[in-house]
Amino acid sequence: MNAHLDLDSTYDYEAVVVGGGAAGLSAALILGRSLRRTLVVDAGQPRNAPAAHMQGVLSRDGMSPADFLAAGRAEIAAYGVEWRAGEVTGAAPDGRGGFTLTLADGDTVGARRLVVTTGLVDELPRIDGLAGRWGRDVLHCPYCHGWEVRGEAFGVIAHPAMPAHQALMVAHWSEDVTLFLHTAGELSEHDAALLDAAGVRVERGEVTGLAVEDDRLTGVRLADGRTVARSVLFAGASRLAARDGVLRRLGAELRATPFGEFVVVDETGRTSVPGVWAAGNVTGPQEQVVNAVSRGYRAGAALNAELVFADLEAKAAGRPVG
Repeated sequence: MNAHLDLDSTYDYEAVVVGGGAAGLSAALILGRSLRRTLVVDAGQPRNAPAAHMQGVLSRDGMSPADFLAAGRAEIAAYGVEWRAGEVTGAAPDGRGGFTLTLADGDTVGARRLVVTTGLVDELPRIDGLAGRWGRDVLHCPYCHGWEVRGEAFGVIAHPAMPAHQALMVAHWSEDVTLFLHTAGELSEHDAALLDAAGVRVERGEVTGLAVEDDRLTGVRLADGRTVARSVLFAGASRLAARDGVLRRLGAELRATPFGEFVVVDETGRTSVPGVWAAGNVTGPQEQVVNAVSRGYRAGAALNAELVFADLEAKAAGRPVG
């Protein structure tokens, strides 16, 4: 560590990254390269764990999520960043501008600044057998999976807030798409016209389960006893629950969306709580891996810049650093 830049040693770490997925590792990488004493605390619950491969990530297309995270951990270690398995169960301001974190095992950690990258949980429709096939032939994102299943017989479970949207999107990847309204209610005239233009069929009955043969999806079962043959089912989460406990404990501002509440951040990931940044899916549902990496990088760079100038201002004024 460059002693000239390591101005403050009163904290355990200058930065703690809560969450070790794509966004967290990216933030940690830039912080490590910025000579910051950094710790990553990771609960080991990546959103894309059920997926066998990542798609659409330049130079990493087709790589398994597990291998991607292992490579990231190796990279941050090369810059002196520490990684610790665990869960942050408590967070509070320490009265000095930093934070005290409590871990599930009872340990406490002092941090000058925080980056929260704890992701979200997909709360799936309560349909028998659906959760067990999540990430296999029950999918949520055409950009992540559309190429691999192009041209197959698609089913789409309507989201209550946007019943036609996903079916209209995935119709670009297949000419054989059926929208299951399930519990979403009736369509607007505009949505019905767009679905007709896209060639999407509409089933208005409630979905009760999936038909599976030889560990492959073969159809969607309806309450009236029929089974509609389908080989792929798109089922966006009925609600997206951000893992935002740390942010809520610190009083971060949240915003309501049709999919759940998410923390408010600026273009660098800065939250309403001084000294706290957030990145990745904890900030919104559309932060895919490539976006999360970018947002983590921005948050780490902004955090470092804030510390650089805060310390220089303190030294110039003859005040204690930190």
